[in-house]
Amino acid sequence: MTFGIILVINPKNTSSKIAVYKDSNICFLKTIKYTDEQIAACGSIPGQIEMRKNAILKELQENDININKLKLVIARGGLIKPVKSGVYEVNDLMREDLLKGVMGMHATNLGGIIAADIAAMTNAQALIADPVVVDEMEDVARISGHPLFERKSVFHALNQKVVARKYAKSTSRKYEDLQLLVVHAGGGGISVGAHKNGKVIDVNQAFDGDGPFSMERAGSLPAGDLVRLCFSGSYSQDEIMTMITAKGGLYGYLGTTSINNIEKRIAEGDDNAAFIMYAMAYQLAKEIGAMCTVMDGKPDAIILSGDLFQNNDFTKQLSSKIEKISSISVYPEENELDALAINAIGVMKGEIEVLQYV
Repeated sequence: MTFGIILVINPKNTSSKIAVYKDSNICFLKTIKYTDEQIAACGSIPGQIEMRKNAILKELQENDININKLKLVIARGGLIKPVKSGVYEVNDLMREDLLKGVMGMHATNLGGIIAADIAAMTNAQALIADPVVVDEMEDVARISGHPLFERKSVFHALNQKVVARKYAKSTSRKYEDLQLLVVHAGGGGISVGAHKNGKVIDVNQAFDGDGPFSMERAGSLPAGDLVRLCFSGSYSQDEIMTMITAKGGLYGYLGTTSINNIEKRIAEGDDNAAFIMYAMAYQLAKEIGAMCTVMDGKPDAIILSGDLFQNNDFTKQLSSKIEKISSISVYPEENELDALAINAIGVMKGEIEVLQYV
């Protein structure tokens, strides 16, 4: 069955990953990297729109991909207002909110904007799917411990939803009938979501680093020590946010986020690197154990997704601590491009409804 050509866009801090799918088969894949100088010259994240869009169009042209044949352009969703899970058309209101950064400013905000701009050059439709602000949390999960603070839902919704549905399909059951604990280890952070009957009723706020420490994020820190550091006069707000969200975790302890590099160091006898990796597994196991308690009974399965789980030693260390809770399924190669393409194909097949952002 023929559905058409899909362009998939996943903007990251210093790169844009793009893929072209013809029907359900990938036929082009490219990571476009930008130098620090190119990023700095744009002045801001919205200032990067034209640079990134032109680079994408150039790659498509040089590889003989006719954009006039595109049917859908789908991008990773950014920080719009909280929405329910689903696929959304990039309308004028969404574009405006992405530009303003109504929930914050991040490179993923550029995805929907660039998708809309390219779609406008053709007869294609611009979409996003399960943006990071998908919010299905129960009210009790929003309570933080002080009325001035509310816990928010900002996590790897796209990846978590796709692997949860894949697992359900592999067991001939419906996602909406299951209780699943889903972990996704992205390039920077780790999110742990409690999926109950098709909704993520609780999840750590991975964007700001809540939960276990990860490749770049510091995780939940001792609150008193953090407050004292903030008022020490030694660091600005931006420096502390960078410390927590970009230069914490493995980067903070080991000076790198490369799992291959860390594996090499461990193989060469670096006991500290081995200990920090074990500590990350230890913290993640604690988060999984805590999140399981919000379900009625134990989860039907614990799902581990993301590149981190290509590391066999880490996966074994984690699994040994959580295997008594429930069965474990691992999806180590799950990525945003495939997840977006799966949603776009679902739209083309008429299996997924396109929602409007309001």
